[in-house]
Amino acid sequence: MTPRIAIAHDYLTQRGGAERVVLSLAKAFPEAEIHTLFYEPEQTYPEFQQMRIRTSGLNRFGAFRRDPRIALPLLASASSRMRIDADVVIASSSGWAHAFPTTGRKIVYCHSPARWLYLPEDYLGEAGPLDPKRIALKALTPFLTRWDQRAARTADKYLANSSVVRERIQRVYGIDAPMLFPPFSPAVAEGEQEPISQLTGWAVEDGSDDGHYLVVSRLQPYKHVDAVIEAFAGMPERRLLVIGRGPEKQRLLDMAPENVRLVEGLSDAQMRWAYGHATALIAASHEDFGLTPLEAGAHGVPTIALRAGGYLDTVQDSVNGRFFDAPVGEEIRAAVKDSDWTGWESTLIQERAGVFSEEQFAQELRRRVRDAVDRGECSAQR
Repeated sequence: MTPRIAIAHDYLTQRGGAERVVLSLAKAFPEAEIHTLFYEPEQTYPEFQQMRIRTSGLNRFGAFRRDPRIALPLLASASSRMRIDADVVIASSSGWAHAFPTTGRKIVYCHSPARWLYLPEDYLGEAGPLDPKRIALKALTPFLTRWDQRAARTADKYLANSSVVRERIQRVYGIDAPMLFPPFSPAVAEGEQEPISQLTGWAVEDGSDDGHYLVVSRLQPYKHVDAVIEAFAGMPERRLLVIGRGPEKQRLLDMAPENVRLVEGLSDAQMRWAYGHATALIAASHEDFGLTPLEAGAHGVPTIALRAGGYLDTVQDSVNGRFFDAPVGEEIRAAVKDSDWTGWESTLIQERAGVFSEEQFAQELRRRVRDAVDRGECSAQR
């Protein structure tokens, strides 16, 4: 009998790499229902509107859908009630979906153990000592840590999305999690391109070498988008396009010079245009994996990346990118000027991206599901 597969994810309220992974999971298992705490169709990828999605009771509150962080005190309890009736659940998790109870087996595809517990400064950014988020997190951390450790032990198998996440899972949970790199979505590379109307008269649209530099990122403090903008403030002859939304948006707009533009809510066709007309992608955050270098690479565009985290898995120096050592304006500015090197070969860049294909990802996950069903695979930590 064909096993019943379900997909779990923390929340579908933004357009990011983890949400792209959920779309890839849905392609690999098209009959699977998706279970998530919150779903806000206008804030995430439109493809989800064609899928069966079950949400928590908290989803009826619009404020929570718009910013799930403000629901933090309620999310452990809500996650523990998200019971899923399926033979195998694939939980795409950064802190909540790994806790959803299930009648069958649970494979956790871990983007990272909860940042708010184990990397709180990344999560809080510049929040001051009296910031409500910092106060609430400090009060909740002992309870949430115990809850999170119990949740991790309910998994039958953990998979890490990168080498840095594998190390973190080992340190935090004591679990040895094999790596399965996430794929980049063909949707960002294949199909027509649509120019971004807000950039008319600013961006170069003829495909010349004078294209914009590109940042694709959630506008969170730990993403260091402000450092990239600072770098370009010192290079007025170069253009920087920032694509993303988040709580840092107004601050970044306030500091952006004339050669920097911020946009959000783009279609896939517009994203393809943004990548296809870019000179290089700039990736300045300490990512657990980071899909954007692969998305840029699918267009033959190199990446200027922070020498840290998941970029060490995807970026090869002088093949599909260059590195800088610290997320500060001066270092980024020097790396941008160094990337003027003319030895980039788009074919090699695209070949590097092809190693992380959606097809290979789906094949490996299907194998893991068969193993879980056929052999009754269980974690020693359970």
